[in-house]
Amino acid sequence: MLREFRDVRQIEGEGPRRWFFDDFFDLIVWYTEDGSQFEGFQLCYDKQDLERALTWTRENGYRHNKIDDGEEMAGRSKMTPILVQDGLFDKETITDRFKSVSETVPEDILSFVIEKLEAFSL
Repeated sequence: MLREFRDVRQIEGEGPRRWFFDDFFDLIVWYTEDGSQFEGFQLCYDKQDLERALTWTRENGYRHNKIDDGEEMAGRSKMTPILVQDGLFDKETITDRFKSVSETVPEDILSFVIEKLEAFSL
């Protein structure tokens, strides 16, 4: 079941954000600066194995990336994790799993994210 971080860092000049998490997912939702509309979201998944992220923003639409954790450089210190282009997004599996753990997510956020997940196509 997803739980909400209560003390999410807010960035001055940007809209508020909320963050929900469990062992498999991280969901970060951004609002417009006045907090009245959704600006976008990022759904990170498969955090323990091959972490990937589906991001949707009002301005740029969809992006699907894997998360390069910075660990793969032999002989170097760990680098900062970054998003790199990734292939296919298993929309049905991820959407179904997200729905099954989202009973604690507020209805407006849940409806918004599910609508965007179901509309995804690249």
